Amino acid sequence: QMTANDCQDPPEYWTIHGLWPNKGEDCNRTWHFNVTEIKDLMSDMRRCWPDVLHSSQNRTQFWKHEWDKHGTCAATLQILNSQKKYFGKALELYKQIDLNRCVMSSSFTRALCFFQMTTLKEALTRVYGVTLKIQCLPPEEGEEAQTIGQIEFCFTKNLELRNCIEPKGGSKAMETDLQLGTGELSVCNDTLPTYYPSKVQ
Repeated sequence: QMTANDCQDPPEYWTIHGLWPNKGEDCNRTWHFNVTEIKDLMSDMRRCWPDVLHSSQNRTQFWKHEWDKHGTCAATLQILNSQKKYFGKALELYKQIDLNRCVMSSSFTRALCFFQMTTLKEALTRVYGVTLKIQCLPPEEGEEAQTIGQIEFCFTKNLELRNCIEPKGGSKAMETDLQLGTGELSVCNDTLPTYYPSKVQ
């Protein structure tokens, strides 16, 4: 979507996509996003949770979407029951997890070409002590490798790290959804060679 928007120099580090409760979407359509409630979080929001798709004058669109769809549901928990708490807690978890420091110190980010997905999974499990959910862009036609697109951390309602459990049917069932050249993220295939995003030209 870069051509339709002013996606200039997207960050070369992991950023936040969202903080999502497992169940429920758009829980309270009357609780509208109000950017003034998070004005003191703005510098962290721009750095850690940037909107790389919308034009600069409309840069809060991504946050509004995340609040409307997920924040209004997360707000049933007292620790997330305001826009300030929801966005502030997501930023806090992001800093606590420190994925960028973790991956920068790993050999797979310096690999000249590609690596095995199991190597990355094992490395992340060693660091965090839990199983994460890693999603990839499938290979384009004529390519052999998938590209890491998103790394999900799962939390308890007390916001402590826990294992990310695959839905019934497990990852094997989801791997069949990895369609060539769809441009859609899905659970990574353990058997395909994998690119780390900074290596993709």
